[in-house]
Amino acid sequence: MRDNIYFDLIVLLAPLSLAAVGGATGLYAPFQHEMVELRHWVTPREFFDLFAVARLAPGPSSMLAPMIAFKFAGFAAALVAALALYLPSSALVYAVSLVWSRYRDRPWRKAVEQGLAPVAAGLVLAGVLSLLRVVDGGPIAWATVIAAAALLIWKPKLHPLPLLGASAAIFLVAHFLGAPV
Repeated sequence: MRDNIYFDLIVLLAPLSLAAVGGATGLYAPFQHEMVELRHWVTPREFFDLFAVARLAPGPSSMLAPMIAFKFAGFAAALVAALALYLPSSALVYAVSLVWSRYRDRPWRKAVEQGLAPVAAGLVLAGVLSLLRVVDGGPIAWATVIAAAALLIWKPKLHPLPLLGASAAIFLVAHFLGAPV
């Protein structure tokens, strides 16, 4: 373990925290790149396993970073990671909300909101592609992701539960047929 792991966590996660306002889905690609490829804090498989646990566990899915910090350096590192990830974005959201509500009826506010939507979509897509690369997703995994993305673009208010069920059924059938997933 490095002597300055706490500093490394703060320097890595605090700026990412500011990019994660509204959700941490866009952070999975940077997490994977920094924590697996550059710093080697966890292996690609450990990253994917911790990602799965973070998504299934109650609470924010951004708990992935503290979970990786815990695995790599223990409880104190997990606490530092959580604070570095949540304090900057929370302070920013609070400060912006004080100003944002004052300009509710201004046309530039709607333009900013509409302009940020594609940025958020791009960050989510980068996270998904990063995860598919980490787990070495086969053709069925890629096809399922593309189909789910197309459905959500076509019907953005579609509840994710049917997509999860359909995906599970596809993978079960593929598994029993011996197809590479």
